[in-house]
Formats: sequence, structure tokens, C-alpha cells
Amino acid sequence: MLKKLIITGLCALSAAAVITGCGSDAKPAASSAQSAPAEKKEITVGATAGPHAEVVEAAAKEAEKNGLKVNVKEFSDYITPDQALADGDLDLVVYQHEPFLNNFNKQHNTNLVPIGKAILMRMGIYSNKYKDVKDIPDGATISIPNDSTNEGRGLQLLEKAGLIKLKEGVGMKATPADVTENPKHLKFNELEAAQLPRSLDDVAASVITMNYVMSAGLSPKDQGIFLESKDTPLAVMIIAARDKDKNQPAYKKFVQAYQSDAVKKFIAEKYKGTIEPAWD
Repeated sequence: MLKKLIITGLCALSAAAVITGCGSDAKPAASSAQSAPAEKKEITVGATAGPHAEVVEAAAKEAEKNGLKVNVKEFSDYITPDQALADGDLDLVVYQHEPFLNNFNKQHNTNLVPIGKAILMRMGIYSNKYKDVKDIPDGATISIPNDSTNEGRGLQLLEKAGLIKLKEGVGMKATPADVTENPKHLKFNELEAAQLPRSLDDVAASVITMNYVMSAGLSPKDQGIFLESKDTPLAVMIIAARDKDKNQPAYKKFVQAYQSDAVKKFIAEKYKGTIEPAWD
């Protein structure tokens, strides 16, 4: 009887120490500290100088109201921010669209992911002479970007506007040589992207990216006659993080601050339609 009591007592002690054996295969529950990362109180966000950094600064002010300090680091190129994020020198970056991010991951063997939408920077067809793409006359000249990144994008926009048809499957690699249907017999003047706004008085219309629309002081409302749709991947800028850290509570708090009504108001008042919230 005494031996039986000793064995029973040892089993109880063993169960209390490591809930295993003695007829039980239960495992200790994971602690909440293990399942959820501790929330950071301060983060650093990278953005390219200009509108991206300006909007992040506005978001930082909102985040601070909720106890999150946001340091903003500005960059002058498009590669360094993603590399700094991948290396752990930044917590988040805000300056690019998802196709650019995917290409960076592929080329650098990184795993960066979008965690929220930022702003819209839509390419558009602009004109000083016409108010509708349907008004562009036969034989007119359209100026388009001559760089490989934006030329195909511009031609795709002209196709969406119903002005031309492109060779099937050519995608972003399209050039004027890939135009298969051109009912208005349009001519294409390929120019450096920065020169496109200056060409408006000499052509019927021009296909211009939003950064040059802004720098030239053009108005999407008054001069824009056809814009990319709001869900065009190349027009939607995103907030990016490392995949392993994407559930960090502080990052979610920053996204909420960025997508707040206060930041939306800041964008509307400062950029007057050239830049729009992408999260609406």
C-alpha cells in the first residue's frame, strides 16, 4: 500500500512539472509572448524624397498620437530603400508599386511583402487641345515616354483608351512597332519622360507619369483626358515590410495612421488631385 502511494505521488509531481507520461500525452500550451511579437514603440520608415516622404511625415504625426514614434528616412534612389529594409536597417518602406517590389525580390533573393496600400500615382493622357480622347483627330501626333519602363505602360494606356490595338501578349514590352490597329493613323513621338509636359503645345496629347505631371504643374482635372484605373498595379503604391515581421503590431498601427482621415485630408489639400489615396 505504501509503495502504491509513493508511485502515485511521484506521478503527480511529474505531471505538475512536465505534463507528460503517467497516462497523459498533453503538451504545455504556447505562451502569448511566443505567439505574438512584442509591440515596438518606435520604428523607422524609408521613403523617396518628395510626395512619398511628405505623406509618411503626415502619417507619422498621426501615429504619434497613438503612442508610436516614427522616424522618416529619405532616399534619392529606388533600390537602396528596399535593400535597407531587407537588411533590417528599416522597419518599413513606402515608395513603390507591387510589381517593382516583386522584381526586387526576384533579383535580390529577398522576401519583402506589401502590408497596406499607400497612394495612387496614375499615368494619364494629357492634352492642352482636347477634352476627350474621342476628339483626337486623324493623323494626330501623340508623345510617349521613350524609356523601356514607361513606353509599354503608355501604349497599354492608349489601348485602354480605345485609340490603338497592340500585339497580343506583348504587355509592358510594347513599342510602337507592336501596334497592330491604328484607326486614327496616329503618329508617336518618343521623348524622354521629363520632356513630355513641354511637348503638350506641339502634339495632340501626351502620355505622362504622375511624377512629371506634378513637377510640371499640370492638372489631372483640367488637362487629363484619360487616366489609368485606380486598381492598375503600376499606379498603386504600397507599404512594404519583411515577410517575417509583417504581423508586428506597430506596423499595423502605422498602416492605420497612414490610411487615416487626417492623412486623406492632407493629400487632398496638398496635391489637389495629382495624388490620391489608394485605400479608398
